[in-house]
Amino acid sequence: MATGKINVSVENIFPLIKKFLYSDHEIFLRELISNATDATLKLKHLTSIGEAKVEYGNPIIEVKVDKDNKRIHILDQGIGMTEEEVKKYINEVAFSGAEEFLDKYKDAGKDAGIIGHFGLGFYSAFMVAEKVEIITKSFKDEPAVHWTCDGSPEFSIEPADKTERGTEIILHVAEDSTEFLEEAKIRELLIKYNKFMPIPIKFGTRTETLPKPEGAKEDEPAPTKEVDNIVNNPEPAWTKQPADLTDEHYKKFYRELYPMQFEEPLFHIHLNVDYPFNLTGILYFPKLTNDLNIQKDKIQLYQNQVFVTDNVEGIVPEFLTMLRGVIDSPDIPLNVSRSYLQADGAVKKISSYITRKVADKLSSLFKNNREDFEQKWNDIKVVIEYGMLTEEKFFEKADKFALYPTVDGNFYTFEELEAKIKDNQTDKDDKLVILYASDEEAQHSYIEAAKAKGYEVLLLDSPIVPHLLQKLETTKEKISFARVDADHIDNLIKKEDTAISKLSDEEKDKLKSEIEEVVKEKGYTIQMEAMDSSASPFIITEPEFMRRMKDMQRTGGGGMFGMGNMPDMYNLIVNTNHELVSEILNTKTAKKRERLINQSLDLARLSKGLLKGEELTKFIARSYEMIK
Repeated sequence: MATGKINVSVENIFPLIKKFLYSDHEIFLRELISNATDATLKLKHLTSIGEAKVEYGNPIIEVKVDKDNKRIHILDQGIGMTEEEVKKYINEVAFSGAEEFLDKYKDAGKDAGIIGHFGLGFYSAFMVAEKVEIITKSFKDEPAVHWTCDGSPEFSIEPADKTERGTEIILHVAEDSTEFLEEAKIRELLIKYNKFMPIPIKFGTRTETLPKPEGAKEDEPAPTKEVDNIVNNPEPAWTKQPADLTDEHYKKFYRELYPMQFEEPLFHIHLNVDYPFNLTGILYFPKLTNDLNIQKDKIQLYQNQVFVTDNVEGIVPEFLTMLRGVIDSPDIPLNVSRSYLQADGAVKKISSYITRKVADKLSSLFKNNREDFEQKWNDIKVVIEYGMLTEEKFFEKADKFALYPTVDGNFYTFEELEAKIKDNQTDKDDKLVILYASDEEAQHSYIEAAKAKGYEVLLLDSPIVPHLLQKLETTKEKISFARVDADHIDNLIKKEDTAISKLSDEEKDKLKSEIEEVVKEKGYTIQMEAMDSSASPFIITEPEFMRRMKDMQRTGGGGMFGMGNMPDMYNLIVNTNHELVSEILNTKTAKKRERLINQSLDLARLSKGLLKGEELTKFIARSYEMIK
């Protein structure tokens, strides 16, 4: 038996490895299985080019837990190692890699934002083990080797009696890591990190029910047999060509990724590119709500079928983090901080490729089956609107397929909408005014007033709308958006002909000061307007600009606009041509005038949804008194 000392300048590297990576020490299993996979795939390659004169067969990787003896065994049937290779790869390369890694990150602290520790490889075993053994036999005709190290720089190496090709790693689990001796824990880690590894992974056995033999009686139990329990799917859907997959395959894979998700995805996008970077994957559009705080971190990032993280921020554009699915790329640098990642050229290219691919898919869905696209619009609009707002290239493409639904259930692209309303909704300054509602029920009377004029009213109710409207107004020429309750309809789309007021300027001033006296504590700005006599006498509106800023603040734009907590601001528009308004002006007693003003104001507030609580109770009681 030979003994030796690992040549490292850090005298005891093992406690450092353990300490530095403590918060993430479960990844030892991922690393050791990745090594076993590499060893197996290398053998496959060497046999395919004739360099290894052995039978490749159907190799598997096996994980065993020996709780009584506090051991974990990881066995592969791969390339194996000779004594020289053990000395080279384990004693020199692995530990110099460990040292380099620690040197780079030890000052950054435990949470340095490293999103993957690929390259930790073999020495991550010492995060959970007090002693590690390697028993290995090379595919070359050389004796097997047994290497042992107890977590100090000392190691021993001696011949082994292993006769079959491959490597077995034995971890003698340390006292502070006994959780990894629980089968349930190991199963959980295998499913988390190794669910789609390209070599079958065996973890125990399971009982399989066989078909009953012919002529068997009904109450006879079906025969069973013990089979290998393979915990992974070595050929997940994203590794196949789209032409070889049906819609059912994609749905089945979605269920495999998200077993607790019971709703089917709306559609999928298969990513497949090998130049100028390598990337495959499948993204799914789930049914989305209007909630912007929807759970993100649902896209899983893999590197060569090994799970890395489900935080893909910086790799996937932010607006697509609401999607689900898988991205697999060997070209994403994983041992780096997030700020480095966001500045990395390859990552930027990947991000813009994904954006383009999603835009192209949406565009083709829109062109090929518009009816279906319209039906799905409410489930996908948040992603599209968010993308239009945050990614310029996506905005350019989405402008052709983004939809604008009306309160009547019609859907228009912006171009179609423009053509439809141009003649009727262009104001005296040649500006196209696009009317919209955000709540059909609450804004019903305002919608009806606009429809009475023959105007189209859009229904835009997602939380991003205020920001998106701002973007559209600055991108497109001579258009503005106005919510139907932002002003009286004649003021929203001002035409040349202004109605003549039945009241003189003097009468208007007198009436205005009388109304102000009654409603002064309510904080309304009073506007006297000559409108159609059939329009309501009092109308409450909320100015578009101020309300929009407030809405933006609510959905995260507050900081941008520096508005603090903005108060609600309402205008009270008084229709000087309505007979009730004339009656208020001509009422002889102050008490009756006050009652008429309050009743009219409360009716306007009721219409706007502002009359609540005690005031609503008083209004109802007062109304009953009036109709007695």
